[in-house]
Amino acid sequence: MNAIKIFLVEDDMFFGETLKYHLSLNPDYEIHLFTSGKECIEKMHLKPNIVCLDFGLPDITGDKLFKKIKEINNTIPIVIISGQDDIEVAVNFLKSGASDYIVKNNHTKEILWNSILKIKENLKLISEIQDLKEKLEQKFSFEKSIVGQSEVMKEVFTKINKALTTNINVSINGETGTGKEVVAKAIHFNSDRKNKPFVAVNMAAIPKELIENEFFGHEKGAFTGADSRVIGKFEQANGGTIFLDEIAELDLNLQSKLLRVLQEREVIRIGGKDPIKFDARLITASHKNLAEEVKKGNFREDLYYRIIGLPIVLPPLRERGNDVLLLSKHFIDLFVKENKLKAIVLSNEAKQKIVKYPFPGNIRELKSVIDLACVLCNDGEISADDLVFSSINETNYFMHEEKTLREHTSEIILHYLKKNNNDVLKTAKKLDIGKSTIYNLIQSIEDKNKKI
Repeated sequence: MNAIKIFLVEDDMFFGETLKYHLSLNPDYEIHLFTSGKECIEKMHLKPNIVCLDFGLPDITGDKLFKKIKEINNTIPIVIISGQDDIEVAVNFLKSGASDYIVKNNHTKEILWNSILKIKENLKLISEIQDLKEKLEQKFSFEKSIVGQSEVMKEVFTKINKALTTNINVSINGETGTGKEVVAKAIHFNSDRKNKPFVAVNMAAIPKELIENEFFGHEKGAFTGADSRVIGKFEQANGGTIFLDEIAELDLNLQSKLLRVLQEREVIRIGGKDPIKFDARLITASHKNLAEEVKKGNFREDLYYRIIGLPIVLPPLRERGNDVLLLSKHFIDLFVKENKLKAIVLSNEAKQKIVKYPFPGNIRELKSVIDLACVLCNDGEISADDLVFSSINETNYFMHEEKTLREHTSEIILHYLKKNNNDVLKTAKKLDIGKSTIYNLIQSIEDKNKKI
């Protein structure tokens, strides 16, 4: 925070100057002394951080000046300094929003000093919270959190924008790693509910016997070990958004209870009797096709129609064209910033390798690959060799693009040749092919490079 601007309103000049001098000992304080309420009101455009107000002023009573200041700025902390030690007056001021009530005596300077220190600390916390909110809003703005310019992503952006104008339920479908929770947060933090809680629940991560307790909470003594009341996720999300990830994993028996909760917009804690109303926007997500799960009998049809709302389908990374390069740059810049490194770029060979790879793990896999490449690279440039793809997905890599059998064969041979440190004999045995086939391939590549 910058210097704390403090208004002192005190008609006793000697007492006022004494307080001003005492507070001025802190170089972080900028003190303005006024002898009347009128002067104070006229200078409110200077936007003080704290007002210290004498209760007995010649031109206006303390309570009236208090109200006028609050009308101008309802959030400003006001400390009342009074010659009266009337408890009722003090209580009324504190009820009206005064930060403190100090009686004039030999200890006023010290008490005021401590009071302002506490207010300063609160102002710092408020400033930090506001800063975090702004950063959070920036983080989850579409431009910051969802990177992409492909046609399929433009359709997603259109759906997201439509979700912001109403409280309709939203269901997000997409492969693992496509960014379903990122989209859910983007909807929440760009909606009217952004200042209320965003509560995420991963159905696949919670044992089915605990989900009911997670959803609805419990009362003290509801079961063995229930030593205190616990608020469930739906209550926690009141006024905000509840995000149920991997909703298809929810047990059939619990699906009926969830349906009732969504229909009635109320929950009953385990061990409780009274229904508790809640107002939360529902966003669900799944990597499975819910309509197919309904046909298979794994998901209730009535619950399906209750939650489907506005469906948003997130395309896999392999269908997003050059978005993969935009995301790569985004993750590189993020890694560089977080680790305070110098700029890192992708070589042309690295770009080609990224574009060709299908990324079965989608955006999550891409980030992992890029983070590692940033560590492995030299001289601020990521080479093709710095891009290490997971061995569990290597078989998919060869089948990603439409190529001739000869082209696929060549790629497979080169892959295993590199894996075996260019050992032709070992590679030939591994692939059950003749050594001459490998030597001919190497020769053809060398001839091709000479022509280039």
